[in-house]
Amino acid sequence: MHIKIESTEDFFARGRIAASLADKGSLVNESKIVSFENAEDLAKVASAAKIDLFRAIRTRSGSITDISRRLNRDRSAVKRDISVLQSIGLVDVRTTNNAGHGVKKEVVACESQVFLAW
Repeated sequence: MHIKIESTEDFFARGRIAASLADKGSLVNESKIVSFENAEDLAKVASAAKIDLFRAIRTRSGSITDISRRLNRDRSAVKRDISVLQSIGLVDVRTTNNAGHGVKKEVVACESQVFLAW
């Protein structure tokens, strides 16, 4: 996944190029790109705390409580940050059966590599 800043014009130009290549059957590989129009919006997603959180989840998935304990952070703050990371496709929250105890939510990384371009 690539996370970057680009103008609206650049975003649509990139889309036109990708569509043209797809029409010709030349689109090589699928790449996920999340773009922001300005640095302020990008900073909301790419804060030091969120980057550390993503790294921790990528290293070892777990429940929100488990992850917040590992990072020594407030659970509600971790939950908010996970929601932001989930909204751009970096992590996913999966619900699984927890034998005899109902269900369990586990946070997992969706991407193994993320490139951040300013």
